[in-house]
Amino acid sequence: MKLPADLQEFVIAHPRLFVLTGAGVSTGSGIPDYRDADGAWKRTPPVTYQAFVHEPLTRRRYWARSLVGWRWLSRAHPNDAHRALAAHGRRGGIGLLLTQNVDGLHQAAGSEAVVDLHGRIDRVRCLSCGHNLRRADFQHELLQRNPEWAALDAGQAPDGDADLDGRDFSAFDVPACAQCGGLLKPDVVFFGENVPRERVDAAMAALHEADAMLVVGSSLMVWSGYRFAQAAARAGKPIAAVNLGRTRADALLALKVAAPCAEALAFLLGSDALAAAD
Repeated sequence: MKLPADLQEFVIAHPRLFVLTGAGVSTGSGIPDYRDADGAWKRTPPVTYQAFVHEPLTRRRYWARSLVGWRWLSRAHPNDAHRALAAHGRRGGIGLLLTQNVDGLHQAAGSEAVVDLHGRIDRVRCLSCGHNLRRADFQHELLQRNPEWAALDAGQAPDGDADLDGRDFSAFDVPACAQCGGLLKPDVVFFGENVPRERVDAAMAALHEADAMLVVGSSLMVWSGYRFAQAAARAGKPIAAVNLGRTRADALLALKVAAPCAEALAFLLGSDALAAAD
């Protein structure tokens, strides 16, 4: 098994990294991930864009579960994996951090050059007029309209979802956009929805400028992330990955470290850890 020491050598040898992160970075902050060590779903796959938009009961179910799950997701804090990447970014070692996560914890840890590939769960957007509002403000309105849901508790699920199976969601009151009456949706990319082209283009441009790619906490099973590993391999850029379990890009990797993200990246937190790279 490759060790974090091998990863340190990889980072020193490649002073400008393109970093892609996934759910495994945030599990140390108490946010569950989606997949097991084989890359298979641990639970029912997330709601699709098509179901959210076209099925009123699906929307009610989504927002009811989100009302309960938001309480703990909004209290999540960065862990040492987020802080390690932020520290390396401040040294100039990361050209771009592309994250598949929607929790905003990289920015909370101090990372600045971040592209949120799948958007941010702390924002809500109208699908008709584009009006944006804070998820915290939307939570207040959800609670005002559905006070009986305020005291419910449930098991935690990824990205602020909550396990509320068996509940009747038919009477859950979901507010419409205050500006135009349109459908409100979390400002995140759902399954069946396209990643905005400008995000992909910005990430590909950063990958072109990088010396190597580092994958942290992602199985890359979703095409939106895997395409960047493919692009790096085509360009002859070495790829290292930190992940517990297999990734879709295993055949493309120059190095793989099977360890928790914070443990594998701990060397980035030391002030003199990368002196050889300076």
